[in-house]
Amino acid sequence: MPKRISITGPESTGKSELASGLAKHYQTIYVPEYSREYLKEIGTNYSLDDVLNIAKGQLNSESRFLKLANQYLFCDTDMIVAKIWCIEVFNECPEWIEKMLVELPYDLYLLCYPNLKWQPDPLRENPENREYLFGQFVKELELHNFNYRIVKGRGDERLKNAFTFVDNLDPE
Repeated sequence: MPKRISITGPESTGKSELASGLAKHYQTIYVPEYSREYLKEIGTNYSLDDVLNIAKGQLNSESRFLKLANQYLFCDTDMIVAKIWCIEVFNECPEWIEKMLVELPYDLYLLCYPNLKWQPDPLRENPENREYLFGQFVKELELHNFNYRIVKGRGDERLKNAFTFVDNLDPE
């Protein structure tokens, strides 16, 4: 069974680029961020139910992609993103998201540090509070005692740092 690795963190921290680069390096596939596909259809006027549907769609995509992956499956986002998103926007989180976060932990979480320049995008909402949100991710990862590493650097350096963390992942 391939190891599941989450690429997580605040918006505009290079998650998609990192997931793609890791998949290419390890000759496997990655699960794209389902919310992008979903929000392109409905726009940014979304509800708590929409975020729940996005979380379910993300996990469904992971299940499909897991069957096609080699040694690793890199996931461009996770239930921590969904939980923090719900709490920050709606001040609550659906129980299902909380449950999946605990029941389906990843083998490794690569938490992207917000040291990259903000890239404007019509689907992004938080250019001013990425440091605060990063702290929320750390708190959540620590709360559940998940295996995580913080990915810093820019460009190839960032990718090489991530390679080191993946290479040091304990074999089963």
